[in-house]
Amino acid sequence: MISTTVIQAMLAPAVMISACGLLLLGMNSKYSLVIDRIRALLLEKRSHVGNASDPEYAARLAVIDQQLSEFRTRVQMVRNAVVGYLVAVACFILTSFAIGVQQWVALSYLSVFAVVCFMIGMLAVLVGASFAVLDAWTGYKVIMIEMNEDRVTHS
Repeated sequence: MISTTVIQAMLAPAVMISACGLLLLGMNSKYSLVIDRIRALLLEKRSHVGNASDPEYAARLAVIDQQLSEFRTRVQMVRNAVVGYLVAVACFILTSFAIGVQQWVALSYLSVFAVVCFMIGMLAVLVGASFAVLDAWTGYKVIMIEMNEDRVTHS
């Protein structure tokens, strides 16, 4: 019979799974927004191709290229954050599973396995959060490019 302490031990990783789920929800939303912005910039770029000889359009194309370069970096960072969070979820599931199985199969290495999985999961959360921070910084740079272009064109 499973004791309440085992259930409590199995719930600690479940809390982390829920936390990662919330982080994944936010990152998936950001991923969609970044992809949509890339598509919009590419559409705008294609619409200006025939006017590349006009200096105003040429300047706008240069800004679009600059933004697309930053968005390429952003989409990679968001992807890496999502992968980090997904790896963490998998590790936390393995942790809960190992804790539960250990109650039926008295193998001492399952405790070590559970702790190692939990620590790897926490490291994966840190990796995901680090990429999320880098993405926020890159997002700021993209906005500054847009604002600088707006300032120059309206001066």
